[in-house]
Amino acid sequence: MDSTVNPIVNPDPSLYNEDLAPIPKEKRNWDWLSYSMIWMGMIHNIVSYELAGSLIAMGMNVWQALGAVALSNVALIAAIWLNSVAGAKYGLPFPVLIRASFGHKGAHVPVLIRAFVAIFWFAVQAYAGSKAVGAVLSVLFPGWVSLGSHTFLGMGLNDAIAFGVFWLLHAWVISHGMERVRRFEMWAGPLVIVLGLGLVGWAINIAHGVGPLFSVPAKLSGGSFWSSFFLSVSGMIGVLATLVLNIPDLTRFSRSQKDQVIGQAVGLPVMMTFFAVMSIMITAGTIIAFGKPITDPVQLLLQFKSPVVVLLGAFALLIATLSVNVVANVVSPAYDLINLFPKKLNFVSAGIISIAIGVLFAPWLWFNNAGTIFNIVGAIGGMLGPVSGIMIVDFYLVRRREYDLNSFFVKEGQYTFSNGWNPQAFIAMALGVIVALIGLVVPSLQSLYTYNWFLGIAVGGVSYFFLMRLKQSEFVPEQLNPIEQNEA
Repeated sequence: MDSTVNPIVNPDPSLYNEDLAPIPKEKRNWDWLSYSMIWMGMIHNIVSYELAGSLIAMGMNVWQALGAVALSNVALIAAIWLNSVAGAKYGLPFPVLIRASFGHKGAHVPVLIRAFVAIFWFAVQAYAGSKAVGAVLSVLFPGWVSLGSHTFLGMGLNDAIAFGVFWLLHAWVISHGMERVRRFEMWAGPLVIVLGLGLVGWAINIAHGVGPLFSVPAKLSGGSFWSSFFLSVSGMIGVLATLVLNIPDLTRFSRSQKDQVIGQAVGLPVMMTFFAVMSIMITAGTIIAFGKPITDPVQLLLQFKSPVVVLLGAFALLIATLSVNVVANVVSPAYDLINLFPKKLNFVSAGIISIAIGVLFAPWLWFNNAGTIFNIVGAIGGMLGPVSGIMIVDFYLVRRREYDLNSFFVKEGQYTFSNGWNPQAFIAMALGVIVALIGLVVPSLQSLYTYNWFLGIAVGGVSYFFLMRLKQSEFVPEQLNPIEQNEA
């Protein structure tokens, strides 16, 4: 019998509520198109555009930049696919599944880290999207720019109003739960493609053909190129590294494993590459047109001096950014907060709390420092990589793709470990984080930081596997397999 249909017996109220419970198969209605559209919504946004375009600004040529995008996509989809299966099989979100490796109490640590990171990204994307809101309002209200002479919380009054409007749009989308999120994503994802194709047409026209766009010379070579290349790959992975962890929050709604696999294949590597190609070509076109790279799409739209172009383009950008922010940076911390307070919170209330906390990051004070953002996203990838590695190894190698469903929701079950904490998971996580981030503090090991996400996920996963094997061998006869060991 498929364990996903077994009822939960006497769940502990501190570990269980309707939002955390396994979704019955008859209520899982997301097909492959749903996942394709959701991924389109998550990757077609201002920050992704700027990161891809910044590869050109860093000195890469188009082919080098595309290589970095391709490598990051391959690594991401592999990790995401691996961590998607358990969510689709059991209908459970990330905060519940991670109890199997960290324990029902220990799970709060990676869950809180994940929530912190998601809320940070909400703040980044919300401020980026508010720029598009401001561009729309500047067309509709002639005196809009003059409001910038007044300040509020360290930013111009016009920027503050735009940020507030964009915040309210997030609250509106999440106010009716996950079904509204899914319906919103179905049309929001493709919208920015129309804008991108229009800008690609402009770039080809300004360059008098595709060839000149791909002929923009590289300014990096040798060791400096490879260092920038892999650091860029880690940075782009860092943007979506959080999704590797919380992808079960989405795949728990899948009709089948086939739906989520095909949908994510179309939505992530295919559409991410397509979007990156567009942003890279457009950025190359700005070098030809203006003598310098313009990586901010809102600033590029303003160069056209056309109210219609600015209005339509900025509207597409704000919808796209709203789309990614809701799915990637509101859904996950909402479930994370529910996991902490299952008796008091549901999806809507937890989502509102998440976006309220996001304002405290005050992104308007540091957003324009591109170097800071790249360092942050790289560090995020390094921190979350070990947790991803632990989850993947636990499911495939330690549990052999079989979880005990009831043990997720009781305090005396297979995932109790030492009073609800699994020391092996924390040791493995610490080792992975140290190896991933040591290059930041030890100059002689700086080169390791270039590969931080890869090192983090590998060291965290491998360490966890051997630590769990060592623990099991101390108490259980060797002939038992990992599942039998755990049950023993």
